Amino acid sequence: MEQRKAVSGFVPCCLLLALAVSAEISQWTHFNVVQSAVLLSCSEGLTKLGHYNGSVSHTDAGSPCLKWTNFPDYMQQYPNRGLGDHNFCRNPDRETKPWCFFRKTSGAIGWAYCDCHQGAVRLVGGSGNSGRLEVYVNNKWGAVCDTHWTDRDASVICRQLGLSEIGIALQHSYFGPSPIFHYERLGCRGNENSLLECWNRKFATGDCNHGNEAGVLCAEPEDGAVRLVGATSDREGRVEIYYQGQWGTVCDDSWTELNAQVVCRQLGFRGRAEVAPEKVYEEGNGLIQLDEVQCDGTETTLLACTHSQWRQHDCSHSEDVGVLCHSDANEIQSNYAPIGPLVRLVAGETRREGRVEVFVNGQWGSVCDDGWNDVNAAVVCRQLGFTGVAKARSMAYFGEGQGPIHLDNVRCSGTETSLGQCPAEGQEGHDCHHSEDAGVICDYTLDPTGNGASAMQSCGRRLSRQRRQRRIIGGEKSLRGEWPWQVSLWLRSQSKGNHPLCGASLINSCWLVTAAHCFKRFGRDPARYVLRLGDYHTVEQDDFERTLSPERIIIHTKYHSQSWEYDIALLRLKGTEGNCVAFNPHTGAVCLPEPGDKLEKRLTACVITGWGITDSEYSHTLLQAWVPLLPASTCKKRYGNRFTSRMLCAGSLSKHHRVDSCQGDSGGPLVCQGERGHWVLTGVISWGHGCGNPSFPGVYTHVSRFLRWINKAINKPYKNQ
Repeated sequence: MEQRKAVSGFVPCCLLLALAVSAEISQWTHFNVVQSAVLLSCSEGLTKLGHYNGSVSHTDAGSPCLKWTNFPDYMQQYPNRGLGDHNFCRNPDRETKPWCFFRKTSGAIGWAYCDCHQGAVRLVGGSGNSGRLEVYVNNKWGAVCDTHWTDRDASVICRQLGLSEIGIALQHSYFGPSPIFHYERLGCRGNENSLLECWNRKFATGDCNHGNEAGVLCAEPEDGAVRLVGATSDREGRVEIYYQGQWGTVCDDSWTELNAQVVCRQLGFRGRAEVAPEKVYEEGNGLIQLDEVQCDGTETTLLACTHSQWRQHDCSHSEDVGVLCHSDANEIQSNYAPIGPLVRLVAGETRREGRVEVFVNGQWGSVCDDGWNDVNAAVVCRQLGFTGVAKARSMAYFGEGQGPIHLDNVRCSGTETSLGQCPAEGQEGHDCHHSEDAGVICDYTLDPTGNGASAMQSCGRRLSRQRRQRRIIGGEKSLRGEWPWQVSLWLRSQSKGNHPLCGASLINSCWLVTAAHCFKRFGRDPARYVLRLGDYHTVEQDDFERTLSPERIIIHTKYHSQSWEYDIALLRLKGTEGNCVAFNPHTGAVCLPEPGDKLEKRLTACVITGWGITDSEYSHTLLQAWVPLLPASTCKKRYGNRFTSRMLCAGSLSKHHRVDSCQGDSGGPLVCQGERGHWVLTGVISWGHGCGNPSFPGVYTHVSRFLRWINKAINKPYKNQ
């Protein structure tokens, strides 16, 4: 074996022809990236042909493996054996154990067997999607200290286990103690596929004590979520779709490139899509979810395409369909700049929109929105090759940039072919901040999400727009229309450029739920207030935004302004019952809890949304954050008798992870996912001590305790006043 793996004379920069051949060979490699929740032997990672297909990338001594593309001779010698642009251990020569090349401390290249167990992770003491994190290192399972534990770390663990793209970090030994600690921190960026890819790992030094074991809660996907598995790249693989708590494959009957395009679009890839050749990826196992899927190519989710009944098919796993997606970049730049700087769009939801950035003096920088209008936007879109209608967006609609602000007071006439032809002031002449960064939407249409209104007819549903590159970490901005029941409550005298008084949640066509304390200062006269539905940006007029007047405000009769008890209120919109407001892709109702449904009793992933204060300033865009529900005993310990059975508390107890609701979020929703993927209004943002104070998590009105009161009020015969 030593002779077969000899690397004398290895020159990584040469053999370009061989590299080109190897790239062609590995284009359709069918070896899966296995994520191990339990301890596996190397033999359990073998394919039917005896080739190891796991994701271990370290030798048994812990040295990182080198990429196989550095060894083109081996790639030529062993085609279709899983060797490609990765450093996963393999056994192309059918050795009993996988191996890899690595660089010795002397700088020489050597080879060694791999430890298939090293870096395996598992969750202990919780449910199937939660538990204390344990890592396998040097033949022992051990915990991770929660001192530097973040949602980014937790998300990587959930991804490695194949459970979810979203992980929530839990601290303070939520799932009990572990005998030993392996890591003081993982230091993940959040986009890694496994723990071993987190290069800022630090082994435990003895500073971690019992009571500081890190825990993980993996948020379950919604019905209709899709993923690609079975390839070394996240752009290709076997198509799997999630339904009623289980992942399963899709049969290739009637499958076309239009279907592939929809899958890629749902995953956030905006380029060309291909149907993978048969048997390129290994067969799935378990359920076959769908058959006879037929898309017209305009849908935003696979669920919107016509298909057979769920799990009704005449297929075998030899017919599992796969796709290859191209160009997932959410950032584009012009191919040429006839006059002036290059231009690109950044941080949009599609390649046709985003914050405008220009390349000047070797740096990308933003454009100030002083004087920014649709004419300027049209020139930017024209420079980037778009020919449709252009819309300007201001006030950092697509988030604040970093670095220089290159241009201000841009004044295009509309005939220019590039932004560089328009008069403008440069870096020395502006008085702007990044909160004024300009943006554009190219090829603008009123409904960028397609025919989505039908999806809003049932409660708790939202447009499924997964984006692999936009994983949500606590406190980041949401996508437009992602939380269609979120409503903002304003004083009628307030202009659009201010901030909302409170949040509220639409529970049907006519009624909304909010907090009673929202009316403590300005009274209960509905004529004082307006409600904005479909709102996303508090300064810009959004496409689906509507401003409506409440006709009636109902505050719980037991609420008193000197107490936080019974902090709940209802608002009714004007109109006949059931027809007050029409739903659309950005306006829909959240579900109320079912009687007897105790989401708070089981550990579940929940979300808070609002426009509240972040770093002493109100947010212009709707923010979201994942928070864990906390046991009532934890809340009682911190708040004493002020915390009652009619309340919930949620949030992080770590000083390193400050996620909480804050001023301006009051009255807004705390929603949790039900068993069938719909979203349930579990809490109403109510009170707390400070914002993001780890000693005092946020307190929420417990909605299920008020179901009888809510139903009695909204079902009472009502006469327009």
